[in-house]
Amino acid sequence: MPRRKRLQGGNAFEQVRRQARSLVVALRGEIRDKEAELKLLKDEEAALSRLGGSAAPAVSAGRPAARATKVGGRRVDWATILQQLPKQFKAADIRTVNSVKNKRPSEIFAAITRWIEAGTVKRKTRGVYERV
Repeated sequence: MPRRKRLQGGNAFEQVRRQARSLVVALRGEIRDKEAELKLLKDEEAALSRLGGSAAPAVSAGRPAARATKVGGRRVDWATILQQLPKQFKAADIRTVNSVKNKRPSEIFAAITRWIEAGTVKRKTRGVYERV
């Protein structure tokens, strides 16, 4: 069977692949430029909202869920939270404290576990804890 001559620039598939690769590189550059512009706009918006008296930045609908939870993501002093709770409490009682109102349940139960391991809290029954 006779062999075919190779085309000058490779076969058609290789040409399409090269074009796609160059388009992807160009698109990544455009995305990088737009993200830089968006960052500048967000910084400007934050500065203007601070001037206007708005303390919290607006959360856009396009943000990923992981970022949206970071709005109230300040470090919490769990020892002071424990002091604010009644002698016997449930996990739901912890949510009444303003600084942990938006924390995930996993963070709250991790704090309860740390308190138990430290000996500052004892588990009475399922879901009921007591300060020592």
